[in-house]
Amino acid sequence: MIRVDPGEEERISQGDIYRNIEHIEYVVEQDGIIEISKIIFPYIIVLTQDCDLAQDYMFRKEPKKTQDKLLISVLVAPIYNADHVFAGTHLNDPSLGLSMEIINEKRSPGKTLKQNERPRYHYLEFPEDVSIVPSIIDFKHYFSVNIKYLESISSTQFVCRISDLYREDVSQRFASFLSRIGLPDEKDECLEGD
Repeated sequence: MIRVDPGEEERISQGDIYRNIEHIEYVVEQDGIIEISKIIFPYIIVLTQDCDLAQDYMFRKEPKKTQDKLLISVLVAPIYNADHVFAGTHLNDPSLGLSMEIINEKRSPGKTLKQNERPRYHYLEFPEDVSIVPSIIDFKHYFSVNIKYLESISSTQFVCRISDLYREDVSQRFASFLSRIGLPDEKDECLEGD
């Protein structure tokens, strides 16, 4: 079980969890008609390094001569209901209609996932006072969110912040996932298993 902090800071921090976050999948204009497709993720976790978020906040609060410390967006990853991930239904929403791998929770694939031994995923169990069911971060689905958008909705959609030790674990695992070595065989685009 992870520990959470109350998140009393004014700024966005690494390890913050937000609910109902919009992600623009695409925008298409044809014959003057604009089509916007967006995905609303029930939960996301902020992955951007906290030092970058702190510098961005300080530079926005007290403008400087240069703006090289400002961020345009932050990296986040979706947090899915663990039961839905194990069933392969976490992206089965009618608008997405994606069938994902079924992961047997009782066998090795599910057990290693819950022990955070599968590079693609990070399993989380929250304390009872946080109203989030056991969940799984999927590092392969990371995306960016405009920082001003996140700031504008933080008062209503902030859920909690995982404590420093746990956020560092998530950060290290995300970095490791991104830096895995691709294999030359097209069948095995990245390391086996994810």
